[in-house]
Amino acid sequence: MPKQLLALSLGAAIAALGFAAGPSSAQQAAMTFFITSNGIGNGGNLGGLAGADNHCQTLAQAAGAGAKTWHAYLSTQAADGKEAINARDRIGKGPWQNAKGVVIAKDVAELHGANNLTKETALSEKGEVTNGIGDQPNRHDILTGSQPDGTAFTGADDRTCKNWTSSMQGAAMVGHSDRKGLGDTPAAKLWNSAHPSRGPDGGCSQADLKSTGGDGLLYCFAVN
Repeated sequence: MPKQLLALSLGAAIAALGFAAGPSSAQQAAMTFFITSNGIGNGGNLGGLAGADNHCQTLAQAAGAGAKTWHAYLSTQAADGKEAINARDRIGKGPWQNAKGVVIAKDVAELHGANNLTKETALSEKGEVTNGIGDQPNRHDILTGSQPDGTAFTGADDRTCKNWTSSMQGAAMVGHSDRKGLGDTPAAKLWNSAHPSRGPDGGCSQADLKSTGGDGLLYCFAVN
């Protein structure tokens, strides 16, 4: 069989078997939302909001979507004379779509309401599904430091690993990217506010984040 015909036949066979094609370069360039395929690797110490935003920008650039300005979906708490910052206020107005062009929310209100965030749509910048409950390893704990409405926590309890500067003290609020948890409680289904991190070191080390099903991953949104 000629090589061209063989290639066409193989392509048709793959399509018939239902293998999903990866995102096209045009889709990735139009991407406005993703979960980081990897974390910074230093637990809850992300280098503050600036370090987290830079991580989002770097991964977006590698995926062909670096022309946009990217921010991590993270809140910070009031401390040292500085006011709290709400994650919902730093991600633009939407709409946001993943690496395959699927819209996950049309605006901030829908994102924090009846959004289209599921395990199948909360893709990485590479268009890959993030491991969740039942996968090895589970990586569904995404750092947010936020309440369900996307605002910062008040009070003395640390939910941001010292505003994303510590891998030794405090804890971080995480969301479940697959909207599932072992207890299947209402909180376990929250994409941005499922439970605080915890572990032998307290909650902010890389080992702590991995111990409950995380890897220091972030939600990234294009703000423009």
